[in-house]
Amino acid sequence: MQLLILSLILFIGLHLIRVVVPDFRRSMIEKLGKPVWGAVHGILSIVTLLFLAYAFNEARGMYGTLYNPPIWMAHITLTLMLIAMICLVAGFLPAGHIRAKLKFPLLVAIKIWALSHLLANGEPEAIVLFVAFLAWAVLLRISMKQRLRNGEIKLPVFVSAKYDLYAVVIGAVLWAVILFKLHELVIGVSPLVM
Repeated sequence: MQLLILSLILFIGLHLIRVVVPDFRRSMIEKLGKPVWGAVHGILSIVTLLFLAYAFNEARGMYGTLYNPPIWMAHITLTLMLIAMICLVAGFLPAGHIRAKLKFPLLVAIKIWALSHLLANGEPEAIVLFVAFLAWAVLLRISMKQRLRNGEIKLPVFVSAKYDLYAVVIGAVLWAVILFKLHELVIGVSPLVM
């Protein structure tokens, strides 16, 4: 569990640099330039994410189960994950109604993902992982609201409803790929086995 906690601190800490130590981020951009800082941050993000996946896999099954969710919770999780995938995709597209209304759809996707997985998983390592991600998304949302008030960022402006259709179709395809293959391939557990 210590390895999992360390990996969460590294991954989430890296993604809270702007929130916790904005001067460090600014000084690194001044020294390295924005493209280099972005590349370094991106590489470190991938490395810490891989470390997180490894640490989670190492912790899996070592601590038993705190609670056994009822089977219907898994059905709720599957449904919520479809919504999360639509929100995720909407966050990368020009603003349709979904992105404009949610303001920060990527954070909504992370919150739904974490909360839905808390409903379906009662293992201590899963609870630590999903609570950490849920807390991270909440902290980022608070930070985004502050940056919005300070004029550092602007809300997405509606462009076209066609981007909502794209978000729904691409999100549903992504959800199906994860559901039927990718989750088992990456995590080692099929969400369809209940």
